Amino acid sequence: MRIDDCLHFCSPSRLIIELGYRHKMPALLQHLGYRHGLLVTDRFFTGATPWVKEYVAACEQAGVHVHVYDGGQPDPTTELCDRATAELRATFNGRLPDHIVSLGGGSNIDLAKALCVTLPEGRSIRDFAAGVTSDAPVIDHIAVPTTAGTGSELTPGTILFDPASGIKTAVMDNRLRPVVAAIDPELTFTCPPKVTAESGIDALTHAIESFLTLDSQYFDRGGSVDPGYSGRSSLTMLFARESIRLAAKYLLRCYENGNDIEARVGMCYASVYAAMSYGSAGLNAVHGIAYGVAALTHQSHGATNAVVLPYVIDALQTSRHNELVEVARIFGIDDPDEAGAVRTLPYRLRELVGKLGIPTDLNAFGIDRTSLKDLLTDSLGVTRLAKAFPVGNIEACYAQIIDNAWHGGLRDEKTERRSVA
Repeated sequence: MRIDDCLHFCSPSRLIIELGYRHKMPALLQHLGYRHGLLVTDRFFTGATPWVKEYVAACEQAGVHVHVYDGGQPDPTTELCDRATAELRATFNGRLPDHIVSLGGGSNIDLAKALCVTLPEGRSIRDFAAGVTSDAPVIDHIAVPTTAGTGSELTPGTILFDPASGIKTAVMDNRLRPVVAAIDPELTFTCPPKVTAESGIDALTHAIESFLTLDSQYFDRGGSVDPGYSGRSSLTMLFARESIRLAAKYLLRCYENGNDIEARVGMCYASVYAAMSYGSAGLNAVHGIAYGVAALTHQSHGATNAVVLPYVIDALQTSRHNELVEVARIFGIDDPDEAGAVRTLPYRLRELVGKLGIPTDLNAFGIDRTSLKDLLTDSLGVTRLAKAFPVGNIEACYAQIIDNAWHGGLRDEKTERRSVA
């Protein structure tokens, strides 16, 4: 408990974590009264796995008709959502689904969330960029993730790339949180190493970032009585600690041996706990800068977070000293000098990023130095994340982080370079 917390915590109506649970899904849908559904996925799952055919057949036996849309794509765009909306409304011919199930990673879950608000009236997803009004109908969403990382199955927003603006746009509302988050760890067992690494580091980033973000009593809720994000609290920090502990133990193991069932299940829990934290606390500079990096490189969300993470943590050594001591201890940094442990943590995180096969600086990531000014502008433009960064001069700190991340230089390394010069 923290006496100054202004706690506003939201979670799905039902959270289920169980090996093999996908086989029980049709019975749950029938029990909840659903009869006409839409499954949002992509062609990998319809063509390379038996899961979709098995699910549709089992639903039919349970009296639940399912239409399959397998046009999901990595980093879905606003244009994809609008095309899918028009196509599906023509197919349904006036009879809308009473629920939407998403199967896949964060991209498919985000697309499904968007369709939950666009399908009822055929509106463009851009219409909801300023928010989802209270009278807008929203279709129930059941999320079935196949990766351990994004946590989108528990959060209130959908992130889509807008080709018109060249940046990612967010639609936020607590009604976009899936009513059921059904996590079957078996669905992650076939994830290739690259996906395992990038989704796993995404989960760790969510946990660390929300553990360090702005406190709830200072968080700008924009006057909302039902905010999607509301700053960190004792409750969100509880989930974040456990997520960090699990990721520190299992992420590299999972990447190095995809057949390690304990590690696979452990990372599923790490992802869920991270989402339980950031899904109410919110995020800040790592994601804010990573969105700009993604616009320049079109690399995956997890990788763009990973390349920025160590440099953001480096910048918080003073303002979040006590919390970073906790994180350092979780990562096995046993330096008796707390300041020394905190200084070591960014190096440990950068080392982990490298071991996961992800570049450790923006230069190696493919960003030209001439793009850094635009990257700073785009990053600061994601104001909901910038405002939550717990430092004094946010713009100056963002600029330093980006410069450090491009050079690949952490605080002690810069000091060493100056002394040598």
